[in-house]
Amino acid sequence: MIDLHSHILPGIDDGAKTLEDAVAMAKHSFEFGVTHMVCTPHIHQGVFDNNLATITSAFEQLVLALKEQQVPLKLAFSCEVRVTPDILPWVNAKSLPFIGEWEGKQALLLELPHSHIPPGVENLVRWLFKNNIQTIIPHPERNRDIIADYNKIHMLKRIGCLFQVTAGAFIGRFNEKVQLVAERLLADDLITYVASDMHNLHRRPNDMLACKQAIMQIADSDTANALVYDVPSTISRNLNWQ
Repeated sequence: MIDLHSHILPGIDDGAKTLEDAVAMAKHSFEFGVTHMVCTPHIHQGVFDNNLATITSAFEQLVLALKEQQVPLKLAFSCEVRVTPDILPWVNAKSLPFIGEWEGKQALLLELPHSHIPPGVENLVRWLFKNNIQTIIPHPERNRDIIADYNKIHMLKRIGCLFQVTAGAFIGRFNEKVQLVAERLLADDLITYVASDMHNLHRRPNDMLACKQAIMQIADSDTANALVYDVPSTISRNLNWQ
C-alpha cells in the first residue's frame, strides 16, 4: 500500500515526538503492509510554522535512521497546509512541497479546520486551479460542517476538490458520525484515496490494512486496492522516493 498522509517526521508537528518514535512508526507501517509513505507535516501558521527547510531537515534525518536500521519503508515528503491567505504568496514563491500530480496539475493537501468550512475557500481553490494546482481535501469526514450538512461536500466537489478520507474512519477510530460520513462518501464514489494520517502508535496508528479490509467488505477488492494503492501510486509516481 502507498500512504500519502502521515505525521511521522520527528519533532516538527503533533506527530512523532522523537526520532525513535518515527522509526517505530515506520516499522509498524511496513509490518502492516505499507511500502511507501509520504511525510506530510502540518504547515499551520502560529501553530506549526514549518517550511521547506524544517521539513527537509527532519526528512533527511529520518531517511538516514531508516537506512541505518534497515527499515525498507520508502519515504517522500510533502506537507498538509492549513487554509490561509498566505498560501498565495507561498505558491508564487514555490515554497510549498506538493504531494504529487493529478491530471497534469500539481496536487496540494489543503487542510480545512475541523470546526467548519471557512469563508473564502471557494476562491482559494479556484485560484489554485488557475495556477495549475489540484486541491486535495484531507479528512472531510471529520469536518463538522460536512457532518451537519452532507451537501456541503458537493459544493467542494463542484469547485474541483478531491477528497482523502482517513483510514481509521472506516474502523471506528473516531466516532460513529465520522464513520457514517466516510461510508457515505464511499457509497457516493467521492473518495479519491484513503491514507493513514498517522500521528503515533497508540491513538493514531497506521490503520491502512484494517481500512483496506473494511472497504473490501463494504464494497469490493478492486475498490479497496484502488483507494490504497492504484490512485496513490498515480499521484505520487514522480516524487523523489528515498
